Amino acid sequence: MKKILVLACTATFLFSFSQKTMNPEYKSSPKVFSIKGLSQSVSIDCGSSKMILLSGQVPLDPEGNLVGNTIEEQTQQVFKNIENILKEYGGTGKDIIKLGIFTTDIKKTPDFRKVRDLYVNLQNPPVSTLVEVSRLFRDDVLIEVEATAVIKNK
Repeated sequence: MKKILVLACTATFLFSFSQKTMNPEYKSSPKVFSIKGLSQSVSIDCGSSKMILLSGQVPLDPEGNLVGNTIEEQTQQVFKNIENILKEYGGTGKDIIKLGIFTTDIKKTPDFRKVRDLYVNLQNPPVSTLVEVSRLFRDDVLIEVEATAVIKNK
């Protein structure tokens, strides 16, 4: 019975402590097009690091104009947006640990990878999911990328 009580008290203490340190912080970058009612990113303090979750990024400039007509041009803008958001937290694309890629033409994956490889850590590349979709939110948008990054606290 004593062991159960000690275990219950320890679990309660750890749960209470972890809840106090994990306050989400929402940020947006003025260099990335913002949609009303949608956060660009959220940061969760994990102690020595923070986990950053980004909304899906599309190839729009800060004014909401489409950038590029090819998968490479659009991917360049998408990763520029991702970099700008991560800079708000003191990070870069090298801090990305997971990517979710949504494209309208999976045959263009090599073109996507050429650009992606300029931004991510190739020694420890992020885990990824690639999905071909019939359409994104606009007919002229060929790609959307969501990212998760982990950045060391300073």
